[in-house]
Amino acid sequence: MGRAFQNRKESMAKTADAKTKVYSKYGREIYVCAKAGGTDPNGNLALRGLMERAKKDQVPSHVIDKALDKASGAGGEDFSSARYEGFGPGNVMVIVDCLTDNPNRTFGDVRGCFTKTKSKIGTPGSVSHMFDHCAIFSFTGSDEEAVLEALMEADVDVTDIEQEGERITVFAPHTDYAKAKQALLDAFGEIDFEADEIQFLPQTTTPVEGDDVAMFEKFLGMLNELDDVQNVYHSGELPEESDS
Repeated sequence: MGRAFQNRKESMAKTADAKTKVYSKYGREIYVCAKAGGTDPNGNLALRGLMERAKKDQVPSHVIDKALDKASGAGGEDFSSARYEGFGPGNVMVIVDCLTDNPNRTFGDVRGCFTKTKSKIGTPGSVSHMFDHCAIFSFTGSDEEAVLEALMEADVDVTDIEQEGERITVFAPHTDYAKAKQALLDAFGEIDFEADEIQFLPQTTTPVEGDDVAMFEKFLGMLNELDDVQNVYHSGELPEESDS
């Protein structure tokens, strides 16, 4: 499980245009999270984690504040979640998570990425059953047993704990995200989380080889260019020299 998590590389913002997209994606996600669970990060742990992640990615505070203002009813767009599933180049399973103010437009844009790369968009549930929907926390630590004990005492259904050197990574069902995070904070105080998020991790991986490599990278690039796309999860295992 950990290997799949490590293999999923985040694309870095290397240009002003790319940074604007990163800011926009965080703004939408913070807006939806705050609208669903409240704008107070102390009472909304998912929002707190999201804001901390945004700050680590150097998202300006005014972008965060604007999203919170919108969520508190100060006007602005009304975004909703949309998820699309299917098979990309090389028959790789793909889940595309979006936040959109126009579902018809978003579906058309995402479907275009599939059709233009000879991929197949599927029905809801067509591949998600082959992924684990996990809450993931990664942080500096050396006492795996103490972490497990703290989580079990809080009645968290721990899926897996991995220790690599001085880093501990906890995997739990996505429904236990808030409970797991609170248990860690209660047991160990303020933690500087390296990872604090909910992801889809593939139960099996699919090697991407030959001509499919370039097509798969094109497919991911097209999806990531769409403003409505927040995250792309996939089962592809690309060659070592590939950066995607």
